[in-house]
Amino acid sequence: MKKLHLTFVNSEGKKHKMIPRVADENLSGQTVLKVMTEISGLPLFVKNGVTLFVAPASAKYVETIETELFTEEV
Repeated sequence: MKKLHLTFVNSEGKKHKMIPRVADENLSGQTVLKVMTEISGLPLFVKNGVTLFVAPASAKYVETIETELFTEEV
């Protein structure tokens, strides 16, 4: 399973990550950057006076590999 990890710079210059629960696994970098730029223009995400998503910093897919050890039939 691939998860999309979006990293933004917040209003304090620190990194803040957003991981959408549902995302297409084949998005282009250009598409992701466009959406991250649109998100960063919204003043919706503020916590303790800090705007969380001010500018895009990076984006990547993180792939998780599950290895089943056993399954008990009930």
